[in-house]
Amino acid sequence: MTTSTSLAGLVARLAETACVRAPFKLQDGGQLDNYFDEYRLAADPTLLRDVATAMVPLVPSDAQVLAGIELGGIPLVVALSAATGLPAVFLRRRPKGYGSQHQIEGAAIDGRRTVLVDDVTRSGSQLLHMARLLRIAGGPVADALCVLERPLGGRELLAEHRVRLHALFAEADLPDPGGAATA
Repeated sequence: MTTSTSLAGLVARLAETACVRAPFKLQDGGQLDNYFDEYRLAADPTLLRDVATAMVPLVPSDAQVLAGIELGGIPLVVALSAATGLPAVFLRRRPKGYGSQHQIEGAAIDGRRTVLVDDVTRSGSQLLHMARLLRIAGGPVADALCVLERPLGGRELLAEHRVRLHALFAEADLPDPGGAATA
C-alpha cells in the first residue's frame, strides 16, 4: 500500500466493511450515530491482512516488540506481527483473575523497544495507560499505532507523555456516512 490510490481503495474497503451506521455509546457516556467496528475488520481476513500490510511502514525501524491492546488491538497485532516478523505481546485492561493472573502476555519485553497497537484512538487515555504499564514492566514505549485516529485529543495527550502516535487513517479520510462522527 504505497500509492495514494491503493490507500484510498483500502479506506473505501474499511468504510464499507467496518463503518456502521447505528447508535454507539462511548465509554464516557457520549453517544455517536456511526462507529468503526473493529470486529468487522478482524473478521475479514483479507481486509485484516491488507490493513496490517499498510501499517508496516508505520512501525519504527528500531521496534523490537509489538503490543496489542485488548480487544481491538489483538487481531491487529497478530496480523502486524506476522507481516513484520516482530514478536507480539497481548495487553489486558486488568490482570487475569485466574491462572497466570498476568496483565501482559506473550513475548518478553524487558528493555526491548515496544510499540503499542490499537484499532481506534480517541482521547488517548487507554494507550497512555498501557504505555505506563509497559514502561513499569521494563518495556520502553515511544510509539503507538492505530488504524483510525479521531481528533479528540489523543495525539496531544500521548505527545505530552513522550509517545508518538502513528495513524493509518484519520477520521477525515473516511467517506461521510451521513454527516455524523465515526467512533
